[in-house]
Amino acid sequence: MDLNTLQDAWWLTLLLCLGAYLLGSISSAILVCRLFGYPDPRTQGSSNPGATNVLRIAGKPAAALTLLGDVLKGVVPVLVAAQIGLSATATALIGFCAFLGHLFPVFFQLRGGKGVATAFGLLFALHWPTGIATGLTWLGVFGATRISSLASMIAFIVMPAVLWFWLPGAFWPMLLLTLILLARHHSNIRKLVSGQELGFRKPKSD
Repeated sequence: MDLNTLQDAWWLTLLLCLGAYLLGSISSAILVCRLFGYPDPRTQGSSNPGATNVLRIAGKPAAALTLLGDVLKGVVPVLVAAQIGLSATATALIGFCAFLGHLFPVFFQLRGGKGVATAFGLLFALHWPTGIATGLTWLGVFGATRISSLASMIAFIVMPAVLWFWLPGAFWPMLLLTLILLARHHSNIRKLVSGQELGFRKPKSD
């Protein structure tokens, strides 16, 4: 790759990073709650603008739309970068910017969610085998504990190690994503340590 091509790739990467951040800043939870006539999810329930809290506030249809929107925010910019032919590092960085947009949305006073759905979306678009491995880890932990936050944290702790072997170029941006995701779950970690974190209980059989 010559110098001019390398410079063009950097400018394109920066432009797509900005676009990904702005796309990530569109809060699916807030917009869906407005559409369904429910209050801002940041003021209700867990105060987290994500699908789980929307499920508590507005029910399954609204939660499903929120989840779809959050996942697509991660999928779209990564697929665009991959289609253009950018490197794994640049593509992962662009996806990471969509994740940051979800966490710190410029359109909603930088008050965003925890980013799990968007992280899964960009991960599947970036490298679907790692996405499957991470998803299976989530399912295994959630099945054993019924605690979504714990499943998410463990799944994304495992994820960078898997990427290191399968797609090493994406390792550092995705490791940073994991560290920030864990930091965003600080309140959940405190509740887990104190035994106060609530899970989804299986219905009792008759």
